[in-house]
Amino acid sequence: MKKKKQSAATYEKRFENPEHSFTFGAFDGEKLVGIITLVRQQLVKLHHRTSIISMYTKSNYRGLGIGKALLEKAIEQAKNLDGVEQIHLTVVTTNEAAKHLYSSFGFTIIGKEEKSTKIS
Repeated sequence: MKKKKQSAATYEKRFENPEHSFTFGAFDGEKLVGIITLVRQQLVKLHHRTSIISMYTKSNYRGLGIGKALLEKAIEQAKNLDGVEQIHLTVVTTNEAAKHLYSSFGFTIIGKEEKSTKIS
């Protein structure tokens, strides 16, 4: 399996427009151990929607409530954006812990996309 590598430039691009993209981190001292990014859709017909486009907690920090705290922060941010009515997210079907977390916040499955992600 190929390992996904995100460059610093990838994250710099996300931070360029803080009006529509919000990234929150969880830290252990100065060490980043978790991250979540919420993006507001910009198309006129989708402007009422935000999407959680990434969420990750380092493996040795899982089960400590970090994901829950990050998700709470992203939802709070979405609620503070005028006109936002929906939060969308995607999750790999085999990630049972994430699916459990999301369902505990009221997220429901609206469909499955075959081959929706691919690392080339």
